[in-house]
Amino acid sequence: MTAGTTAMEREDTGTGHDGFLRLVRAEWTKFRTVRGWVIGMVVAAGVIVALGLPPGRQGSCGQNGPGSGCSLPVGPGGQEVTDDFTFVHRPLAGDGGITVRVASLTGLLPGSGDGPADAESTRPGLVPWAKAGIIIKDGTRRGSAYAAIMVTGAHGVRMQYDYTHDTAGPPGGVSAASPRWLRLTRSGEEVTGYASSDGTHWTRVGSARLAGLPATVQAGPFATSPQYTEAINKVLVSGDASAPSQVTAAVDHLTLQGAWPTATWTGAGSFSDGSPLQRGGFQRTADGFTVTGSGDIAPAVPGAAGLGTTITQTLVGTFAGLIAVAVIATMFITAEYRRGLVRTTLTASPRRGRILVAKAAVIGAVTFVTGLAAAAIVVAFGPGILRANGVYVHAATTFTEVRVVVGTAALLAVAAVLALALGTMLRRSAIAVTAAIVVIVLPYLLTITGLPTGAARWLLRITPASAFAVQQSTRQYAQVDNVYTPADGYFPLAPWAGFAVLCAWAALALGLAVLLFRRRDA
Repeated sequence: MTAGTTAMEREDTGTGHDGFLRLVRAEWTKFRTVRGWVIGMVVAAGVIVALGLPPGRQGSCGQNGPGSGCSLPVGPGGQEVTDDFTFVHRPLAGDGGITVRVASLTGLLPGSGDGPADAESTRPGLVPWAKAGIIIKDGTRRGSAYAAIMVTGAHGVRMQYDYTHDTAGPPGGVSAASPRWLRLTRSGEEVTGYASSDGTHWTRVGSARLAGLPATVQAGPFATSPQYTEAINKVLVSGDASAPSQVTAAVDHLTLQGAWPTATWTGAGSFSDGSPLQRGGFQRTADGFTVTGSGDIAPAVPGAAGLGTTITQTLVGTFAGLIAVAVIATMFITAEYRRGLVRTTLTASPRRGRILVAKAAVIGAVTFVTGLAAAAIVVAFGPGILRANGVYVHAATTFTEVRVVVGTAALLAVAAVLALALGTMLRRSAIAVTAAIVVIVLPYLLTITGLPTGAARWLLRITPASAFAVQQSTRQYAQVDNVYTPADGYFPLAPWAGFAVLCAWAALALGLAVLLFRRRDA
């Protein structure tokens, strides 16, 4: 009798792959026949799209007639860059080099007071990435290839090239008592930088191969100083979190090696426009120059120190959609407990673990498709709406856009599985939904609403909210001071590393849910 009953159960429930597929089909039938769940998924997609296509957000780019448009140059690697500095240059034909001594490095910062600073007021000081030194550049076109050796406000000597590459040299600052010697040499497409404390003993800092560098380049001293930013909530100028800064370098003992055609030194850069902190220029001295500059030569970034926004910000509605998904996912199991239908489910299929996995497969797949459609609409149309409203949106590669769209869908899907597991363990809808929101959504909301940076980065490393990193579409750069916060689309973990944290949480929760589901009474 027992053997016959066992055989009948196996025949009814199915075995192996076919039996699991029947369970998946049964769970899918349950889901699609409950109108509230289907409507809930539509609502989840709707809020993501509605918050991602904001008609009211306005900017100033191109809104004030000809010449008001915003644009950024593109560097040799295809990335958007900032390329604003004072450049005192002469042509260098073929191989050669240039040597200088930086005798002093001083600067100006925005003035401070009891209230918002006046854009016209200044105070002495250097931003950490104020730069001055010598540079070899493929002409004066913004975005052209270059290599430079420089002293900085707080990061010692650096060799930088083509905007994104940065190599550390000897540490320490520059003063009249402790000047710094710099040398830059060119051999074909290779440019090498050296530093010295006495002009006699030299240290090689680094080299760069600039593919396609023409025979004749422009070379000479330069100076630039990026935006002054504060990581705390302090208003600086006109309610912004950043303001221009300025640097002045005394460059002397200038000597040239190699083929330098007879020519006068010419200045390039912004010499008179903008506030006093944005003005630059140069003066000839007995054996060098005094060069004053403002701006930066570096990757362009969104945020307090940069311009505009990214496609990440268009997906801000993901957290709202996630709340709707969490409600549906938890109810996908708690509704059966509330109505007593779980007993019917277990009678039809006694293998409890497979039932829960089938439910996870269904809710995960439905959520993934929903999230994929919503994210694709936002990423396809959101940037265009923002640009039409004068907001600058940083360009993203097709690969990045696809990764952001698919990553958003995967984030929602795995979060739904985690919510399902919580619903299985807690059984009650209200408690399970609250737990899902607290675990998944609340950490993200805290990080974008003023939580201190250190605490925010900690939460985004260890909580399920780490998965929002899959939406990051721009990089952080050590050589660009900025307020890198989730509100500006930056996360402490790499995109798929953050997603892996969520997957680990979901796998752990689902495993515990299966264990409890097997051991507890229905």
